[in-house]
Amino acid sequence: MSIPARILVGLIVVGAALAADPRFKEHLIATGLTGAYQVTAVDLNKDGRKDLIALASGMNQLVWFENPNWERHVLADVAKAINLAAADIDHDGIPEMVLAAGWSMVALNSPGNVYLLKSGEDVRRMWTMTEIDRLPTSHRIRVAHLDKKTVFVNAPLIAPTAIAPDYRGSTPVVYYEAGTWKRTLISEETQGLIHGLEVLDWDGDGNDDLLTAGFQGVHRFYRVGRKKEWTRERILAGDLAAWPKSGASEVAVGQSKGVRFVATVEPWHGNRISVYRAAADGTWDQEIVDSTESDIHRLRAADLNFDGYDDLIAAVRGPSKRVAVYYFTQTGWQKSLVDDGGIAAADCSAVDLNGDGWLDLACTGSGTLKWYENSGK
Repeated sequence: MSIPARILVGLIVVGAALAADPRFKEHLIATGLTGAYQVTAVDLNKDGRKDLIALASGMNQLVWFENPNWERHVLADVAKAINLAAADIDHDGIPEMVLAAGWSMVALNSPGNVYLLKSGEDVRRMWTMTEIDRLPTSHRIRVAHLDKKTVFVNAPLIAPTAIAPDYRGSTPVVYYEAGTWKRTLISEETQGLIHGLEVLDWDGDGNDDLLTAGFQGVHRFYRVGRKKEWTRERILAGDLAAWPKSGASEVAVGQSKGVRFVATVEPWHGNRISVYRAAADGTWDQEIVDSTESDIHRLRAADLNFDGYDDLIAAVRGPSKRVAVYYFTQTGWQKSLVDDGGIAAADCSAVDLNGDGWLDLACTGSGTLKWYENSGK
């Protein structure tokens, strides 16, 4: 699908919008998280509250913080962890996890250990950790559902033989079916880096599809019916600059009053947030939401103010060290800063942490873990 020449610019940056957002109250949960990279919200102790797993690649432990007092616990001793996903596969109320570790940007130095983590009788004690695979530069782990089965998708960053700065090579995407944990190849058609990975039922057929973001743009991976073969199609080209400044590094899917949009960060760790909406002719209209930041690492879509429009949450690792929210309004996207200069954010999750019905933000970076409480103002 081609992107039409017309480009809608929807950036609104006014003085009031750049002030700290009064909707959110900052709470510091933890410091000393060297290489803070991912925050995952999941109920680990069956009390109905979402706890926070703070993955930090520079630590030799994987830790979590128990809601509401944020007591610190150790899940496992593991080095160079980079990403995890959780799902309750044995239906005991406590999720299992699949964790990617042994991380390095150099493929030859990155064994890509993939572990299954499972709790014992006391979730506050160390969990058992069993290696289920090794796949160099394993980088993004997500839960998906195929044929009513739970699987864990693994998207390495680059091909096993790829080297900087171009990272040429065929990058695999695989999954593991819960229980058997056998590696199944989805595709190795993608050339070059894959950074973003989102899982959703794009076409409403009951099976999850995958969206990836990388040097070649945004692609959808899907199956037709109960066929085992996967089809790969390009949804968006992303940045049209020459490789390796091409494509996108993040993809998030949101909705505005039921109408879907796709948001990207362009190019890899780039400065531009774009929103794409499908046009009647099958192309995509691009709206540039912001191009003033640097090193935007993570992008999420969620309705933070219950107006029926998903907003965008950007984790900015660059010099500004920010958490930025872009609210959709009738006159365009309005930028507001949840944290301005206080965190080189690598990841954020939108989750109700105090049970008041409003989505809060949990963000990690700069060695810290913070909770931004949504007051609903």
